[in-house]
Amino acid sequence: MTNTKRRRMSAALAAGALLPVAPAAVSRPAGDPPGETASVHPVQPETLSFEPNGWIPNNPRLPVLVYRSAVQLSGSDPAALFEHAFARNGWPPVWRNGIYDFHHFHPATHEVLGFAGGRARLVLGGPAPIGREVTVNAGDVVVLPAGTGHCKLEASADFLVVGAYPPDEDIGISRVGLSAAQWQAMQQVVFPASDPLSGREGPLARLWRAA
Repeated sequence: MTNTKRRRMSAALAAGALLPVAPAAVSRPAGDPPGETASVHPVQPETLSFEPNGWIPNNPRLPVLVYRSAVQLSGSDPAALFEHAFARNGWPPVWRNGIYDFHHFHPATHEVLGFAGGRARLVLGGPAPIGREVTVNAGDVVVLPAGTGHCKLEASADFLVVGAYPPDEDIGISRVGLSAAQWQAMQQVVFPASDPLSGREGPLARLWRAA
């Protein structure tokens, strides 16, 4: 994690805008973990689009991307495989944990979630009827554009997630609606330079630029 991101996280924590996630920052070497290489499958992601849902803005322009069985899990530390793949493709990993069991969103950054263990039922897009229930399993990856509501309904005891973000973005979460100025700022969130699994030639750029 960069010093800039640490400062932003500290300020958000002090203001009560960011709920802490533990364990906190993750630091990994540039190469693959010893004896463990991330095997990424070139899958075409599912796309899910959500309109605003009450206080949850979602992102009417950019779709959620769901990559099924995208990472082949192996070795003693499957989470490290996601961390390396994300870091290699310009999405530095920030945390390992689960997912909050209440609706929330990130107004100032896109987010990628790598599911390193177990399974869970999530709700994306906020409450029904706009929101949608999605089941995720170990090896899946989900990219959430800024503003997308998400929460956990239930999860297995071994559920483990790796969270990563484009560099130097404010990763604070929100549980209240956005002002007009905040909505405009959300629309200007920096476009990711690459797909978190397959880099600049991956499907994210094609699918999001076409949106």
